[in-house]
Amino acid sequence: MKNRTLGTSGLEVSALGLGCMGMSFGLGPAADKEEMVKLIRAAVERGVTFFDTAEVYGPFTNEELVGEALEPLREQVVIATKFGFNTSVQGTGGGLNSRPENIRAVAEASLKRLRTDRIDLFYQHRVDPGVPIEDVAGTVRDLIAEGKVKHFGLSEAGVQTIRKAHAVQPVTALQSEYSLWWREPEQEILPVLEELGIGFVPFSPLGKGFLTGKIDQNTEFDKSDFRNTVPRFDPENRKANQALVDLLGRIAQEKNATPAQIALAWLLAQKPWIVPIPGTTKLHRLEENLAAVELELSGDTLGEIEAAAAQIAVQGARYSEAAQKMINR
Repeated sequence: MKNRTLGTSGLEVSALGLGCMGMSFGLGPAADKEEMVKLIRAAVERGVTFFDTAEVYGPFTNEELVGEALEPLREQVVIATKFGFNTSVQGTGGGLNSRPENIRAVAEASLKRLRTDRIDLFYQHRVDPGVPIEDVAGTVRDLIAEGKVKHFGLSEAGVQTIRKAHAVQPVTALQSEYSLWWREPEQEILPVLEELGIGFVPFSPLGKGFLTGKIDQNTEFDKSDFRNTVPRFDPENRKANQALVDLLGRIAQEKNATPAQIALAWLLAQKPWIVPIPGTTKLHRLEENLAAVELELSGDTLGEIEAAAAQIAVQGARYSEAAQKMINR
């Protein structure tokens, strides 16, 4: 496994991390806990050192899973978790809460669930318009001074928020959606991250599973799967968006790879400080994803993907209206 450094922070992690959310939340029924403990430990055996969770995944159950799995391996890994939602209401329906006292309470509770004495990377999960970002950054700065947190991150934040936060406490990483079917970060976000020396952690690097080629217009999701609420996953939009999967399939055939591997290799080729965090509940998918790190796409191939992707208009919003309202940039 190759390593990468998130911006100029000095935080070194495996070139691919593991997003753990789907093991217990959001993508259908929770997987068997003991099996997921084994999977997380199998990832460490294969060189993965970067694991992503959040208090709201469950809520709480995903942090407990990650804590149990990584406790005996703690010194080998970097654990990222998040604050910023009201967890008193199931899921993310409780609204946002980045008040300093809540950030502190979440940090203490997360440390216990994660069975650790420090959080390596503590993200604000969503920007809270009710709390100045300077107060948020200042609170995390204090937690860093106390040794409870090592690095500060933001998620789905816009350019001005990033700049304001970074001026108070250097931001190590921004986590936002980025893939061949959601390229908005290229417009403003990536240039600012490069300027400020901030790493980028794309979530949903495989388009919530769509870019793997294993989902089509006829796929039916479990009733508890949040993709049922995502306009981009309407059957008609899936049918229209198949063109992007077909493109990845063509390149994959040429390279003796899979569409998922091409999608991840494309992301890794964009910047050396990008660390995607694909999630999975299956060992063979984990191994498939990790193999993408060794797959180097030539300039010609990247140009071919770019030219073909430019002809494809991806259909459908990436979030429901309710979820979109949580994104305050």
